Amino acid sequence: MKHEDFKSWIEKNCMYETFYEDSEGRTIMIVTEMDAWMMCNKFAEAKSEWVGLTDEEIDKTIKACNTSDTYKYFRAIEAKLKEKNT
Repeated sequence: MKHEDFKSWIEKNCMYETFYEDSEGRTIMIVTEMDAWMMCNKFAEAKSEWVGLTDEEIDKTIKACNTSDTYKYFRAIEAKLKEKNT
């Protein structure tokens, strides 16, 4: 989400007290404590549950590496996990 989109969303949902520009021209947003707490809780709830790899996926990933380098195996497994969990 772009900063402008985030700012618009905050304004639309009335989750702020005020905006002002600091001495360096940056926009400062004052959010109420309750609104900040609700945003954090919504973010925590929105996180999806971790998805692991099946034995078959691990075997397939390792075989696709076509190497005996253990480090490359670990990196391939890591990449597969990232793919499933993003």
